[in-house]
Amino acid sequence: MYDLRRAPTELKWVVTLLLATFGCAYIFGGVMVALYAGFTPQGVAATYAGHEMSMAMPPDTTMVLEHRMAPGDFAEAAPHTVDTDLLVQDTHVHMPMYGVIAAALCVITLGLTLSRKWRLTLIALLFAAPWLDFAGMWLTKFVSPHLAVLTITGGWAMGLGYTVVAVLAVWQMWLSKKGVAV
Repeated sequence: MYDLRRAPTELKWVVTLLLATFGCAYIFGGVMVALYAGFTPQGVAATYAGHEMSMAMPPDTTMVLEHRMAPGDFAEAAPHTVDTDLLVQDTHVHMPMYGVIAAALCVITLGLTLSRKWRLTLIALLFAAPWLDFAGMWLTKFVSPHLAVLTITGGWAMGLGYTVVAVLAVWQMWLSKKGVAV
């Protein structure tokens, strides 16, 4: 183990910038979720349990029309739906990255002044959250729209895990002289 409180300033700076980068990604990820699925089980179910639509080939010619839309017009637009092909692609792209992010946060967690129990709990949360997120998407699509709650739970758990690691790390690296074991 190592102790982030006593780490060289350069390592603390790397950890801080990494956490800031992940934080920015989580914020934009949240905005994307809000735009496409929402933060309710009903919105997630509409996105993932919706009817399969095959991706049609584009026509030989295209005509683009532009017209003004009021902000209220966007609420009337058809909900974004994810077909099986896109779900496979999203899982293929996101799951490895979630694993890398969880691993990086776990390495930071190992440098925190925490009891072994809390360290193991936090590590489990960091890896379980994306599994819940994607299990919820797949189960919502193929088992029941009611399982969309798993996706919501996984997403909030990812945010919680990140927030706990970030707050503890910044506190212990930069704001605390002794650090307090939890």
